[in-house]
Amino acid sequence: MAEDIVAQLADSLAQTGVEEGELSYKGQGRKLNDAQSVEEMVKEIQDFEGLQALRLEGNTVGVEAAQAIAKALETKNEFKRCYWSDMFTGRLRSEIPPALNSLGDALMLAGARLTVLDLSDNAFGPDGVKGIERLLKSTACYTLQELRLNNCGMGIGGGKILAASLIQCHKKSSAEATPLSLKVFVAGRNRLENDGATALAQAFQLMGSLEEVHMPQNGINHPGVTALATAVQHNIGLRILNLNDNTFTEKGAIAMAQALKHLRSIQVINFGDCLVRPAGAKAIAETLSEGLPILKELNLSFGEITEEAALAVAQSIKDKAQLEKLDLNGKNLKRANIIKRVLNHNSDDEGEPEDDDEDEEEDDEEEEVDEEEVEEEEEEEEEEEEEEERTANKLSTPTSAPRPPDVSSFLSFPSPDKLLKLGAKRALLIEQQVDVTDATKTAEAFLKIASVYKENNDVKKAVLDSVDALLKKAFATPSFQGYSFVSSLLVLLGLIKSEDKVKPVVVVPGHLHTLEHVVRQDYFPKESVAVLESQSAAACRYKMPVLQSSLQDLSSYTNVCTR
Repeated sequence: MAEDIVAQLADSLAQTGVEEGELSYKGQGRKLNDAQSVEEMVKEIQDFEGLQALRLEGNTVGVEAAQAIAKALETKNEFKRCYWSDMFTGRLRSEIPPALNSLGDALMLAGARLTVLDLSDNAFGPDGVKGIERLLKSTACYTLQELRLNNCGMGIGGGKILAASLIQCHKKSSAEATPLSLKVFVAGRNRLENDGATALAQAFQLMGSLEEVHMPQNGINHPGVTALATAVQHNIGLRILNLNDNTFTEKGAIAMAQALKHLRSIQVINFGDCLVRPAGAKAIAETLSEGLPILKELNLSFGEITEEAALAVAQSIKDKAQLEKLDLNGKNLKRANIIKRVLNHNSDDEGEPEDDDEDEEEDDEEEEVDEEEVEEEEEEEEEEEEEEERTANKLSTPTSAPRPPDVSSFLSFPSPDKLLKLGAKRALLIEQQVDVTDATKTAEAFLKIASVYKENNDVKKAVLDSVDALLKKAFATPSFQGYSFVSSLLVLLGLIKSEDKVKPVVVVPGHLHTLEHVVRQDYFPKESVAVLESQSAAACRYKMPVLQSSLQDLSSYTNVCTR
């Protein structure tokens, strides 16, 4: 079995993936220092007729290598998509701007018209933004639709340079009657802070074309949030707004609530960990009551909101037919009490809610529990949730109306029975529920589904069909980061460490059986098998203390961990 995977890996590395104008070297871990190291790659680029996309993710590219690749791109006038995330690992920061300048100049010389520019996970700082400044202002970016700069360390300075470049591009393109109409902007984990966010808000307002904005973890406070609120209301086609883990406070939250009133197309709002506080939550609830008809997800978790404010939010979404997820988690809230009060309110119980001594804030100190206690807690939570669902049926659903399958319930508290109850369309329902553009969420969903695996034929088939559908969709999505998915998977399994404090799952045989299945499927890229194999092997070599017994299990079940 291990020999088969290694053979498949060798075959995959001997070829580059070419499909519909795309040339891919994704996740191959090549160290490309000079022109000689990219001779073969350069020839393949030169020989590729109609090249539209080039994937260099997961390699490391030096200045001379970038110049050689750039030379090969100078004649590619049909070029559209740059998938260049995570391609400067181990490089000096001073090497990155000249490498980017070379590549950008080549695209301009070729007369390319870009639609996607992805430079995420390149820690290039403000100087790196200067490396793409000329490109962003050029005709090559008049057609840009997706700009992805997640986790690049741009800082305030980089944010200002980026904003100025986008504004200049919009002005120049508008003068030629082809105004820049950026649809997707991703810049999480960049420490943009208020000044960087305010500068970008000016660009957003000018363009007015955004459909997705992702700016989590940027240290933005209420002045920056207020500026972004003013900008987003001019982007009336906005569907996704993710500002997770910034600091709104009441001022920012109220300003954002006012802005949301202009967004009839909004489907996903993520203000989790944003300190919206009670007044901010109530303002958002008022906006929800008045509009946002197609909202699917709302996250106000850990925002220091009170039960009264949470109840106002929960009540405001009761008529939102398309809502799939509401997250009001927070340690000063008890989910069960909120749900019961909403149900009581829906049952015409207008009396004052009774005080509950159990709603007092729990002690901050965490206690370690063994696996049996964790399992008991999960079982109790499942029973409580099922009881809430039964109560909801009695109070708000006619007895003749069957309750639709609840994918959210299964993913929150997985069990074989819940998976089977999703019915014959379970794979499609799960596939629709999980955001496959987010590699970490996809990995989490995979492990939750796999955790209920049993040798029972019905359960086994349900699990494997569901993960097949989920991962087929994920790996077929152009923006899906397979390398990030594998990394997240290994972090969650406790096999490699993460910069973030991520608590590994308790590894069960189902995880390993399911992993063994998926790595053998055609949809699972061989380069991802390579990453899985190499990182698992590295975890073994360094004898990581986390889940040592699971490493042995992983070796025997999946044969990707070699000692």
